[in-house]
Amino acid sequence: MNRSLPSRIAWHYLWSKKSHSAVSAIATVSIIGVAVATAAIVCVLSVFNGFRNVLTEKLDTLCPEIVVQPSKGKAFADADSMTAAVRRTEGVAVATPTITDNALALYGPHEMPVTLKGVVPADYSKTTAIRSILLEGSRYIDAEDGMPGTLLSIGSAMQLGARELDSGLLLFAPRREGRVNLANPAASFRQDSVLVRGVFQAQQSQFDDNMVIVPIDVARNLFQYDTEASAIEVKVRPGADIEDVAARLRSSLGKTATVKDRLQQQEINFRMIEIEKWVTFLLLFFILTIASFNLVSTLSMLVLEKQDSLHTLRSLGMTRRAIAGVFRWESLLVSLIGGAGGILIGVGLCLLQEKFGMIKLNGDPGSLVVSAYPVEVRMTDLAAVAAPILLIGLLTGWISGRFARSRLKN
Repeated sequence: MNRSLPSRIAWHYLWSKKSHSAVSAIATVSIIGVAVATAAIVCVLSVFNGFRNVLTEKLDTLCPEIVVQPSKGKAFADADSMTAAVRRTEGVAVATPTITDNALALYGPHEMPVTLKGVVPADYSKTTAIRSILLEGSRYIDAEDGMPGTLLSIGSAMQLGARELDSGLLLFAPRREGRVNLANPAASFRQDSVLVRGVFQAQQSQFDDNMVIVPIDVARNLFQYDTEASAIEVKVRPGADIEDVAARLRSSLGKTATVKDRLQQQEINFRMIEIEKWVTFLLLFFILTIASFNLVSTLSMLVLEKQDSLHTLRSLGMTRRAIAGVFRWESLLVSLIGGAGGILIGVGLCLLQEKFGMIKLNGDPGSLVVSAYPVEVRMTDLAAVAAPILLIGLLTGWISGRFARSRLKN
């Protein structure tokens, strides 16, 4: 028996005119159902990829390429020597210590808790893109004239009502050492003052909500540090591989420090996107499975319609297994045609969305990071979509093949 015969008969049955128009209609609906569900899966996965890319692009502003943090405790005891060791690592262009802790900001009658970040201004502008996100009229804090300056995030500036540049801002932090004086609670806080030099907007809530950037000397004085630092931020040399540099740092620093690249710094956010992406994929795959039930009913009706033809094939010497193979091929063809069509439709819609931005995000365009849904089609996602479609085709083919064999008389 020619191995291609079942597939040829299946192809003929698929496109031949049926005696009952309902069979043709149900077959068409089955193919369309698989195609629509597949296209929806491709589009949804591509949108999640697009949002992941948007988040990655925004990390380029204030997230350093590599950050070195202490494995234990809040700060490195001798950050200067640690920074020097990091600078000597092959592939490192800039290494700068930073201090990040909580403080209280007071501007006129307004006050709010803030995340205070102390930086070396000259180096911080090299490890991050802080200058590119300063709002109009702002000045960077390396141009100091007498008093140290500060940069406020857009959220802290709005909540404090700090609308005038070069106006004074008071900073408070609890003393790390000494006893609390209940008779004079204010004595339990250290205080410093800075001038507001500018406002920045990174378009990420973790930076924009309540961050205040000051020179590292101000932060060390406020938090009672000498040479300590809570992190060392690193920029690699042009052409150097970030992963390779991070691996060298892990090897040289050992267990005293934790080394993270940009993606690892935002591991929770990226993990949530991936979880939401694949949970959505499972839900849509369930819908695709439900839509595939039509395929079983279609093939069952086709078996009943072609029952006389099946007996003819059996009389001509075709085995029951080969006859069952006809309907296995039929199921596979319907699944592949619907799946391939759905993938092409989904990719086409994603390319149109990427080029023209047809579907917009709700909200004020001026306050949105992107105005339209971002998309990115990945081959790995297309393979992940094609695999279950093939599995569904094989499963429904096995069911319809058994049904066809049961209709044949011994």
